[in-house]
Amino acid sequence: MSLVYISEQITIYFGFFLLLTGVIGNSLNILIFSSIDTYRKTPCTFYFLICSITNILYLLINLTSRIVSVGYGLDLTRTSIIWCKTRQYLLLILSLISFTCSWLSSVDQYFVTSRHANLRRMSNIKWTHRIVFILILVSCLHGIPCFIIFNISSITNQCINSNIIYAIYSPIYSLTFTCFGPSLIMILFGYLTIRNIHLTRVLVQQQIDRQLIKMTLFQVILIAMFITPYSINVVYILITNGMIKDTNRLIIENSIFTILTLLTYVYYSGSCYIFLISSSRFRRTVKEKIFIWRKRNQINPIQQPTI
Repeated sequence: MSLVYISEQITIYFGFFLLLTGVIGNSLNILIFSSIDTYRKTPCTFYFLICSITNILYLLINLTSRIVSVGYGLDLTRTSIIWCKTRQYLLLILSLISFTCSWLSSVDQYFVTSRHANLRRMSNIKWTHRIVFILILVSCLHGIPCFIIFNISSITNQCINSNIIYAIYSPIYSLTFTCFGPSLIMILFGYLTIRNIHLTRVLVQQQIDRQLIKMTLFQVILIAMFITPYSINVVYILITNGMIKDTNRLIIENSIFTILTLLTYVYYSGSCYIFLISSSRFRRTVKEKIFIWRKRNQINPIQQPTI
């Protein structure tokens, strides 16, 4: 079997697995974080909520089209100019919102665990709502050029960027805002949060939610494990872009890129399972929500009046 065939099979079957688990997991996140009052009013979990919404949309738009394209040869970006532009626009804004909310959650936990009252006050749900609103607005405006510069090539029949300046800007943006940038910020503030916990002796008085901190730190690990390798590969591609490569090397590099790209979807689909592992309260809440029908159907025994 060739590397190309192996890469295609991995994309189809592992991709479908990630799509299924991602839709289920993010749906559970949305249910829990939007329906439980304590989660809904906490800045960190509000970031998790927005992140889960964008993640499920990203999976449905990007991973589904990738699986269908590889498995069945159906690629609407080659035939519909509207979908070519719209898909690029949606993927750009969804990934930006998702990664930004992820690193904002780690920054929020640094504020919460700080010994300084002024920093702790910066963890505020009203400010969080405003930040998310600004983030969504800026992301939507930032993606507008996609409707102008992306077109279907008459030569390759692929949806490509036709602007030289944007071709230079795109990898810089990708490395800064969706690759190394979020990973480094989350690792930095994850470390600072752990240091705050060790340095602070009045955690009980501050009423710090240790389980929420664990959920955030596990999110840091998730990004570091599955986004960083892809980031390194992007840097390698940029460095070796001008080199002359033989066919075998190109096949190997394309296969590695395909697998590492597929692994990035673990970030978009794995947060719920990370939360289940790291938080007993989250597990209990999910269990209560899933089996709520048992409570509704439960028949309480009727006590007979005593004479």
